[in-house]
Parts: sequence; C-alpha cells; structure tokens
Amino acid sequence: MKRVVITGLGALSPIGNDVKSFWNSLSEGRGGAGRITRFDPTAFRTQIASEVKGFDPAQFLDRAEIKRTDLFTQYALAVAAEAIKDSGLEFETMNPYDTGVIWGSAQGGMETFEEQVKEYTAGGFNPRFNPFFIPKLLSNMASGMISLKYGLMGINFTTVSACATSNTAIMDAFNYIRWGKAKVIITGGSEAAITEASVGGFAAMKAMTMQNESPETACRPFDADRDGFLMGEGAAALILEEYEHAVARGATIYAEVAGAAMTADAYHMTSTHPQGDGARTAMRFALEDAGLIPEDVDYLNAHATSTPVGDISEIHAISKLFENKASQLHISATKSMTGHLLGAAGAIEAIACVMAIRNSLVPPTINLSNPDPAIPAELNIVKNEALAKEVNVAMSNTFGFGGHNAIVVFRKV
Repeated sequence: MKRVVITGLGALSPIGNDVKSFWNSLSEGRGGAGRITRFDPTAFRTQIASEVKGFDPAQFLDRAEIKRTDLFTQYALAVAAEAIKDSGLEFETMNPYDTGVIWGSAQGGMETFEEQVKEYTAGGFNPRFNPFFIPKLLSNMASGMISLKYGLMGINFTTVSACATSNTAIMDAFNYIRWGKAKVIITGGSEAAITEASVGGFAAMKAMTMQNESPETACRPFDADRDGFLMGEGAAALILEEYEHAVARGATIYAEVAGAAMTADAYHMTSTHPQGDGARTAMRFALEDAGLIPEDVDYLNAHATSTPVGDISEIHAISKLFENKASQLHISATKSMTGHLLGAAGAIEAIACVMAIRNSLVPPTINLSNPDPAIPAELNIVKNEALAKEVNVAMSNTFGFGGHNAIVVFRKV
C-alpha cells in the first residue's frame, strides 16, 4: 500500500485563527474560555464556552458564498484555504479526479436550523423558509463547498461519528490514498455548535461544566474537581498526500499518517465503557496498523473532555495498553485550552500531534492542580507547562456518543 504524508495544515480555534497562533497558544498553555457572547446565556445552566474570536468570513469568501453557507462551512472553507496555501498545491496543473475532500461535522448547520425554526414559529407557523435552509444545514455541505471552490472532482463525502467524527474523516482519507484511490485528500472537520439549542441540550444532559464564575479554569481534564466538558468551536484541515507524489513535487512534509483504527463500545448511548475496553482495543489496532508497539509512542493526545466518567475510562484504557511501558509515554489533554470542538476535535488535535512531532514539544494539560487519585502514578500527564521532548510517534484519541472510538497514529518522516 501507498505511504501517506501530511503536507499542509489549517486551523481556526478559540486560541488562534491560524496554525501558528494556535500552536503558540498551546505551547504557552493559554486557554480560550469565556462567557458566551453568541446569545444571552443568563437563563442557561452553562453560560461559558470557548468561542472563536475575530473571525471575518469576508476574508475568505465573497458575499454570495457567505449568504449561502452556515458558519460551520465558513470555518471549513477558511481552514481549507490556509492548508492548501501551506501545501503549495496547484490544482490547475493536476487531474481534478486525483484530489478529493473527506470532511467531518457532528452537528452540521445547527445555527441555520435553529434560526429558521425560530423564524417559522415567530411568524405564526407561516411556512416561508429561506431557500438556502436545507443546503446550509446539511452536514456534507462543507466538503461539497470545498470541492466546488477548488474544482476538485475526486472522492467527496462527510463522516459523522459524534466527537470521533474528524478522526474518522482522517482515517478514511488515509485509507483511500494508501489504496491508490486518490493522490491528495483535504480532510479535517468543522463545528459551530455554540447555539442555544446545542448548549441547552448538552447542559440538560448534565454533560457540561457549570463553573460559570471561572471560565478560564472550568475545563480541567484529569483533575479531581472536573465537572463536565466545555464546549468549543472551530475547524482544522490537513492535506493528506501520497508520499511519492509529495516528494516528486518537493513538498514540505510535516509527518506521516502511520496507522488508524476504529471500534465500537456497544455499551451505552452516551457513556464510554467504564474500563475503556473499546478504546484500548482501538488504540491497539491502530498501532498494529502502523506496524508499531506501545513503547514506540512518545506522545498521546488524550480525548479527555473533563467529564467525571470519560476521563477515567480513558485512563483505564491507556494503563491497560501501555502497562509497564507507561513511564515512557507523555500524555496531555489540549481540550483544557481549546474546549471541546465536538466533530472538529480530532482534526484540531491531529494538528497538535503533528506540531508536537515537528517542534519536539509536548503541549500541556492546563488547570490540573488536583490530579484525580484514580490516575496511576506511573502515567506521565504533562501538567500546566509544555515539555521539551523528541516526539517520533504521536497518537490521537477520540471517542463519541454512540460508542465510537477512532484513533490515528502519526510518525516523524
């Protein structure tokens, strides 16, 4: 099978609107949480989130594109533009069927859906909807609009697996290229879920933090005082490319996608398996796919969302897989800085892994002042400050409602 490498990156996050600023914030341990500004959250149990700041779609899109796209698609187009520019690809010189788009979004056009339903009910249930209502809300529209903008006629679809969504997209892109079905695939994920319905719905499940008075410390993965996840938003794009194709055109190679795997917990609608059985098996399968063993992994970007049950189930999975090799592994939960980007989490955390490899630096888990006593002492969680360390292999974990486990492994080239 073909080797697959990463030749371009794009990021839009609560802690930086491009890859450079995102990575600088991660390296410095700076978070992006605050009181919600998208709507008045006063009546909500959770009133805080990690919002993207200062995003202007007009920098990337013309007026017509803005009018016919939801915010999640605008985010996707913005990061795709950054990644394509970074890659140096010139699509006009390529066969358009050699390049595809595999994107991810868990909720799609939530803002559009909510807005249109409100207008419908406010108008006395008058069925006059915006003609762009359906196209704007469809989860596949981000991948469709990227291909349309750049004339890409290869593989094109969208994955949905809750918070494992964009790791699923990366894995699919990886597989299609190594099977020889494409030369280049733009992959990643985008989410714009900081809306009344989404925040209210997750809060009703008691899944979100309620530390409204201290948003900057509310997301605290692995801490004994954690009380739920902090919603984030944004997008990330990765250009995956066949290795020989990248070398032939003299591309900058950030890292190699070494392996990937998925499993299902088959345990509960929303809760992870308490012992992390499905997660552990997915990590093992991903390493086997990469031809690696646990002691080869230098850095693990944990899914760790700051929920009481989820963080510890992942710890159980890691402990069982790495056993006596755990002391060699360094772990961090970058959601402590970005919040939880839902369907875009895997993509933004993939960039964190790739940049850790490239810069020999493991980003920290911030807000970790009182580690959960259930965490084994031999596990090296990087706390509060980044760690200088050579990273040859990095693993990214994502898990989602419905029992989805998606793992991607990256390797230095």
